[in-house]
Amino acid sequence: MPRPRHCRRVGHLPLANYYKPRGIPLAVLQHVNLTVDELEAIRLADLQGLYQEQAAEKMTVSRQTFGRILESAHKKIADALVNGKALSIEGGPIELDVPAEMISEPPHRFRRGRHGRGRGRGRGPGQ
Repeated sequence: MPRPRHCRRVGHLPLANYYKPRGIPLAVLQHVNLTVDELEAIRLADLQGLYQEQAAEKMTVSRQTFGRILESAHKKIADALVNGKALSIEGGPIELDVPAEMISEPPHRFRRGRHGRGRGRGRGPGQ
């Protein structure tokens, strides 16, 4: 039996939880699921430009685990872009690292824990 995953600290929840190619109905698209911790790894490494060691400390994981999370996220995003798939952002073992009053939208869309799946294909802003 595998070890249970530890929660990864996340400092930012996404404003939208679905991205798709323009002009193609969501019902006919394949989708790729990007977890919230994978999005956080992308944000820390690619957007903020942190080294993997610094970013791993922020997420309270080892540098090797951070590297695996980042590699998985890059592959999923590349698959969605190259193959014209929808990208959903949901789930993952996360722990919020921000005070509750600073959260602009309730985190009810993102379940925590090993079986973290979102609440489905809800319609977010702008869809």
